[in-house]
Amino acid sequence: MKKLFSNLTFQVIAAIIAGALTGFLFPSFAATAKLISTSFINLINMLIAPIIFLTIVLGIANMGDMKKVGRVGGKALLYFELITTFALLIGIIVANVIKPGNGFKPSASIDVSKIAVYQEKAAEMKWGEFITHIIPHNIIESFASGDILQILFFAILFGYGLNKMAGEGSSILRGLDKLSKVFFNIMKVVMRLAPIGAFGGMAFTVGTYGISALLPMVKLMACVYITMILFIFVVLNAICRIYKFSLWRYLKFIRAEILIVLGTSSSESVLPSMMLKMEQFGCAKPVVGLVIPTGYSFNLDGTTIYLSMSVIFLAQVFHIDLSLAQQLTIIGILMVTSKGAAGVTGSGFIVLSSTLAAIKVIPVEGIAILLGVDRFMSEARAITNMIGNGIASVVIAKSEKEFDEAKYLKAIE
Repeated sequence: MKKLFSNLTFQVIAAIIAGALTGFLFPSFAATAKLISTSFINLINMLIAPIIFLTIVLGIANMGDMKKVGRVGGKALLYFELITTFALLIGIIVANVIKPGNGFKPSASIDVSKIAVYQEKAAEMKWGEFITHIIPHNIIESFASGDILQILFFAILFGYGLNKMAGEGSSILRGLDKLSKVFFNIMKVVMRLAPIGAFGGMAFTVGTYGISALLPMVKLMACVYITMILFIFVVLNAICRIYKFSLWRYLKFIRAEILIVLGTSSSESVLPSMMLKMEQFGCAKPVVGLVIPTGYSFNLDGTTIYLSMSVIFLAQVFHIDLSLAQQLTIIGILMVTSKGAAGVTGSGFIVLSSTLAAIKVIPVEGIAILLGVDRFMSEARAITNMIGNGIASVVIAKSEKEFDEAKYLKAIE
């Protein structure tokens, strides 16, 4: 019994249940719960930048062949684009078959004042400048703001520079390796607070939005959850079978991370932990260092499914019959806009707003319908994103023959 209570997975499950009950019974606790959840996520965010930087630098410096670094990065980006395209197609197909927007009456549900901030941010975003944004003008500022893509870019250059020093850089390499161990030790301590963070996140969600907010949107929520389940257990499972590893055992191995994301509604809350877990699962450290952080910006499978379904849902709500050509156009636009908002707070609504503005067929104000239930679907998005990025690490590691089968067998015992 003592072993059960000390188990992190059990603690997180208990915290999520307690949080949901607290939010339901004491809605006024929501403000305090948000403070608890935000504080935990801030603790994680504090570690993300240095852990990503050190992991990538050490990985590249120890890799030897820089051509291999380029090959791993190229494979990862190609894989991300293929999988997110699958996710887009699945989302649109399911939304067309189930038709979650049919019969929904939006008149009483829309409060257009709430979406002004998202429309403003969407108008400010210049999608053509996305590539130039990756290059930081001040790396200290990038670390301070936690801009993952800019840190990733700088870390690759730093790792390359250290790699070219060969033996001369060995003392720097040893120092960075020790520093990396320090940060991972801090991360292990912070993760023990995960149940508190999960409790706060769930109490805030239920206390703020209430169960009543779900009732009018049950059909859309069911549609989104079913689609993401299908994506994980059909598409991602097929990939796991092709690359000869078990989806079920992988999910069991990262079960604590899945529950933490469920409680906090943030996949970033487990980013450092997932990097460590994927190394333990058998993936080489350099591969994990490149694939996981990049995937958090380019491989957002759950977000992609949600966005594609939301566009079709809104078209159905407003009785707009989208032709096949228009739906293909939407897919093309989402493939670009979903990448452009990477790392931006509230990016889901910003992307949706900019996409609706681009196609000029569906009223942009319609996204206000989704505001009340978005938080309840963010857990599914975040979990799907996280699961997809872990699988991407295994796929790239196996394709590069950088997967340790002995570690894998030990992890799934």
